[in-house]
Amino acid sequence: MTHLISDCDGVLIDSEAVALQALADFLVPLTGERDRLIELIRPRLGLKLEALVLGICAELRLPEPTVPDLAVMRGVVEGECDRKAQPVPGVRAALEAIPLPKAVASNSRLMRVQGLLERTGLISLFAGGLYTADIAGRPKPDPAVYLTAAAGMGAATANCVVIEDSVTGVHAAVAAGAVVLGFTGGPHSPAGQAERLLQAGARLTFETMEQLPGLVEGLRSRA
Repeated sequence: MTHLISDCDGVLIDSEAVALQALADFLVPLTGERDRLIELIRPRLGLKLEALVLGICAELRLPEPTVPDLAVMRGVVEGECDRKAQPVPGVRAALEAIPLPKAVASNSRLMRVQGLLERTGLISLFAGGLYTADIAGRPKPDPAVYLTAAAGMGAATANCVVIEDSVTGVHAAVAAGAVVLGFTGGPHSPAGQAERLLQAGARLTFETMEQLPGLVEGLRSRA
């Protein structure tokens, strides 16, 4: 392994739990069933917001939201995340202990990812660059964002270790040809997430960032 690529939301920034609650708050007037909404939102975290919301509306047989409605929803959710989200515990020390060039690959918009990483002081760790769906042209689960990130660093995807927390992201990274470690320690992770990530193609899963340097070193020593 020569390079590391990380997802942003839920791996670097503890934003998925904030997004989960903000989405439920926004959608509950349509259904009145908050617990059911959280049950439906949780496994879809990692998708683009539009795909997430349309999937829930289809499952609950609700009218599809309009483009303006989706724009308002995105503004509310991103605003909550930008105000409340903090770095995942231990992530800075873990990344500093891994002597590989690093980049971010996210389904979020570039300006948002850059803003979150600047606000939380993590951006200096990613000299390899920030790569997002709006740059790559297609969101995860398409592999485009990981292929773009690897190419941007001059790396073969087979030599990249990817850190992901969602089935959607694991599918994207595996399709790109990368080796994936699945993070399950976020408060947004549903029960059984480790098994889901393994089934999606993750090589290993881990619950705390303190475990990450050792796992990456193990992959490097076996390469």
